[in-house]
Amino acid sequence: MTDPFAFETVTAKFALPLLHTGQAGKEAFVNEAFSRTDALLHCAIEGERDEPAEETADGDVWLVGENPTGEWTGHPASLACRQNSGWLFLEPRDGLRVFDKASSQERLFFGIWRKASQFVEPLGGTTVDVQARAAITELMVALQAVGILPSA
Repeated sequence: MTDPFAFETVTAKFALPLLHTGQAGKEAFVNEAFSRTDALLHCAIEGERDEPAEETADGDVWLVGENPTGEWTGHPASLACRQNSGWLFLEPRDGLRVFDKASSQERLFFGIWRKASQFVEPLGGTTVDVQARAAITELMVALQAVGILPSA
C-alpha cells in the first residue's frame, strides 16, 4: 500500500492557511488568509516599537523591535498587524519591503531590517566642482522622494 498523499496546511512564503476538501469551518481559514494578505498588500508600517502603542486601530501595522515586551513578546523583527482588536504576527522573508510612515522611507528585510541612513551633502574641499555637487544633490533628492533615503 502506498503512503497517503500529504497536503500542505500553509503556503510556503507567508504561511497563508490552505483549504482541504471537506474541511469544516472553511470561513476561519479563508478569513485568516485574507487578513494576512491585507496586512502585506502595499504594506506600510506606522513605525518600530518594542511594545504595542496605547491606541491602535484595526489595520495598523507595526515593526516589532528587537526587545519586544507585553503582547509582542517572542516576536522580534515581525510585523504586528492589528486585526479584530487582536494582533496577527507575520514573519518577514528576505526581500520584503515596507514603507515606514514614521521615517518616510522604505525598509528592506534581508536577514535583518535595513534602512538607509542620512548622509551629509559634500561641502568644502580644495576644488569645488559645481556640476558634480549639483548632480549629487539631485541624486539625494531623488532617493529621498522615493523613500530610499530619509528626508533631511
